[in-house]
Amino acid sequence: MSTIQKEYEGKTEKEAIDAAIKDLQLDRDAFDVEILESQQGGFLNRTRKVRILVHVHGDNGGQSTVSKNHNDEPEYDPGDPSDDFEYAILDFLRNLTAKMGCPMEPVMNYRDKHKIGVRLDGEYAGIIIGRKGKNLDALQVLVNVVAGRLAGNEYKVVLDTEGYRARREEQLVLLAERTADQVMKSRTSRLLEPMNPFERRIIHTALNNI
Repeated sequence: MSTIQKEYEGKTEKEAIDAAIKDLQLDRDAFDVEILESQQGGFLNRTRKVRILVHVHGDNGGQSTVSKNHNDEPEYDPGDPSDDFEYAILDFLRNLTAKMGCPMEPVMNYRDKHKIGVRLDGEYAGIIIGRKGKNLDALQVLVNVVAGRLAGNEYKVVLDTEGYRARREEQLVLLAERTADQVMKSRTSRLLEPMNPFERRIIHTALNNI
């Protein structure tokens, strides 16, 4: 049985493995990974790159099977964190919420090309969300600062708890439809509440679909 070996590197183990998946056009379970050089430094100061050696066995080296993690659909219910980057993100959120006096357990929610979703589970979901999601948005800003330092802005982290993001999107779509109906009937403009870029994008998309 023939074996193909090839080296890859990245700022994190995840980035190096992603480079191998993209180059080889294989699913992650189609090859083995040997860590040649791991990350060094403190939690927020990882300066050395990760080097891995990929072992492709059998006929997998000639296949062109695109990994499910690299198509246009996010991978839901991914289970445990898969690399140092994800472990670091979950540890940061776990420690941060504990210091806030609202301990929550972060779990991986989904993975996309350049985005990971993290769900915060616990009894303090209402406090974590805050008024109109402002606390949740603030936590998301903080965790993305950490993600940028760990992976060079390669990945965005999306936080959620108790399905708040989906509920908020439904509320905004209804708001857009109701406001559009009022404007058409009254022939006068309507001023909406201040929103973050994500919420404004939902409003614009909903209005375009009317």
